[in-house]
Amino acid sequence: MNIAILSRNPKLYSTKRLKQAGEAHGHRVEIIDHMKCVLFIEKKNPMVLYQGRRLDYFDAIIPRIGASVTFYGAAVVRQFEMMKVFTAVESQALIRSRDKLRSLQILSRAGLDLPKTIFMDYTRETEGIVEAVGGAPVVIKLLEGTQGLGVVLAENKKAAQSVIEAFHGLHARIIVQEFIKEAKGADIRAFVVDGEVVGAMRRQAREGEFRSNLHRGGTATVVKLSRAEKHAAILAAKKMGLGVAGVDMLPSKRGPLIVEVNSSPGLEGIEGATKVDIAGKIFRYLEKNASKKKIQKDKVNA
Repeated sequence: MNIAILSRNPKLYSTKRLKQAGEAHGHRVEIIDHMKCVLFIEKKNPMVLYQGRRLDYFDAIIPRIGASVTFYGAAVVRQFEMMKVFTAVESQALIRSRDKLRSLQILSRAGLDLPKTIFMDYTRETEGIVEAVGGAPVVIKLLEGTQGLGVVLAENKKAAQSVIEAFHGLHARIIVQEFIKEAKGADIRAFVVDGEVVGAMRRQAREGEFRSNLHRGGTATVVKLSRAEKHAAILAAKKMGLGVAGVDMLPSKRGPLIVEVNSSPGLEGIEGATKVDIAGKIFRYLEKNASKKKIQKDKVNA
C-alpha cells in the first residue's frame, strides 16, 4: 500500500518509527508536511496538492497533527476522507479530542469517571469554585494547553483564586479540577489501537513536580492494567471515535479517572517502557481497514 504520514517534522521519533514500521511491513511510506498541502475543492473532484504533485495515490494516511495547527491539519485529513482514503485518525475525532471541555463532556456522558471539574466563563464569582471540586489543592488548566504547559497546581484557596482571576484577566479559558492526592504525581497512559490496549505505562513526575509528562522530566515504566483501567481506556477511545489513542488516567480510591484522550500520542515513551512494537500494530490496523476501504472505492468506481 501507499501510505502518507502527515507530519511537520520527519526527525521526530514517532514519525521515524512509523516510517520504519511501514517499510518493514512492505509498504511505500511518504512523510508529508500537512501545512504545505494545498486543498483543491471542486464538485466530485476533491484533491490534495503538494509540491506541485497530486496526492491521489495514497491508500491510507496517519495524521500526526500538532495542537497548534489543528484547524488546518484537520482540513487536510478531511480532504483525504473526501477522496475515500482511510485515515488512522478521522478529522472529526481529531477536532473533538483537541477540545478539552467537549472531550470531558463526552466522557462523562458515557459514564466514565473523571476528576471533579469546573468550567466557567470569566466569572468573578470564584468563592465556591475550590470547594466545589473538593477543596485545595486544585489543578487549574488552560483549555488550549498541551504536554503539561498551562497547568498549575494551586496549593491553597487564596492561591487558586489568584490564579483563576489572573487567567480570566487575560481572557484565557480554563478548567479547575480536583487534585487526586493518592495518585502521588503519577498517571497511566494506555495506548489503544483498534479497540484494544496494546501497551500501557506508568508515568511518574520528577521530584518537586506534579505533572507526569515525559516532556517535563517524568519517567515511564511498564504497567499491567486492572480490568477497570483497561475497560475505561477502551471505552474512552471508542466514545471519542479514535482508532488510535493515548488515554491518560489517574489511579484513585474510586477507580481510574480519565484525564485526557490524545489523538496523536507519542511512541517513544510507550515503546521504550513496554518494548512493544506499537508502530507495527498501527500498521496492522491500517492494513485491515484500508483494504476494506479500497474494495468499497473500487466498487463505486466500477
